[in-house]
Amino acid sequence: MSAREQVLVGVAALARALGVAPGYPDRAASSQVRPLPPGAPVLLDVRWALGRDDGFESYLEAHVPGAVYVDLETELAAPASRSAGRHPLPAADDLEAAARRWGVGPATPVVAYDAVGGMSAARAWWLLRWAGHADVRMLDGGIAAWRRAGLPTERYDVTPERGDVVVRPGSVPVLDADGAARVASSGLLLDARATERFRGEVEPVDLRAGHVPGAVSAPTAANLADDGTFLPDDALRARFAALGVGDAPPLGVYCGSGVTAAHEAAALAAVGVEAALYPGSWSQWSGDPRRPVATGASGA
Repeated sequence: MSAREQVLVGVAALARALGVAPGYPDRAASSQVRPLPPGAPVLLDVRWALGRDDGFESYLEAHVPGAVYVDLETELAAPASRSAGRHPLPAADDLEAAARRWGVGPATPVVAYDAVGGMSAARAWWLLRWAGHADVRMLDGGIAAWRRAGLPTERYDVTPERGDVVVRPGSVPVLDADGAARVASSGLLLDARATERFRGEVEPVDLRAGHVPGAVSAPTAANLADDGTFLPDDALRARFAALGVGDAPPLGVYCGSGVTAAHEAAALAAVGVEAALYPGSWSQWSGDPRRPVATGASGA
């Protein structure tokens, strides 16, 4: 299996795994969940976007058959605080309880998706890997790609059989604020936010505008093609090489609150590059008055 295949699954492959095809009828509200074939993945619908709270409603309107809704704010993060940021890592026990609710077992394959090119699904992908669950991928292109392919959807809240996964955190590298500062000065720290936030021209959410001194702007949206799927491997490699990936280890990624930075980590993993993620990200850094802030286009 290639590096990309360990991170992403296409709609055709997922449809085969679920035993569905174009032309199957959509299913409206029902108490009967269509049984999935043996070995089919647990599906996580992680629809979320900053400033919106309609993810569950969108899920009920149409989701991939068998998918369970995952609440990013309450299941993929601990409560926000100035000291820890807007989306701190959840406690291991809390994540384990959530993953068991989703139906995840020790050997269960998992596929996460959303409606924003994987920007929020990547949080589930990264957290499960951090928790020691290696068999997790994202649906390339998300629900939009699924529907473009003419594949069926369902419209009711799925309650899966409870899983028994055991969470063992620490399976992928993580940075704290001091670690992020070290990577920015001695390696390469990528800032996955929009360029205008990196430069400090706007800051719609966090306490101060700007970026971690020494970081390099690498907006997550540039990982995607116009249709919301990930760029081909050659294009991703060229993008990251132009940013300096490969010449300046160690490598770290951050964003506003540790969510879209997971998407950057996923894009890097798809071409065989591992990056440490700073979960507190700018929301934590900017909330600490002792931390310096840089502005402008350069990483200084």
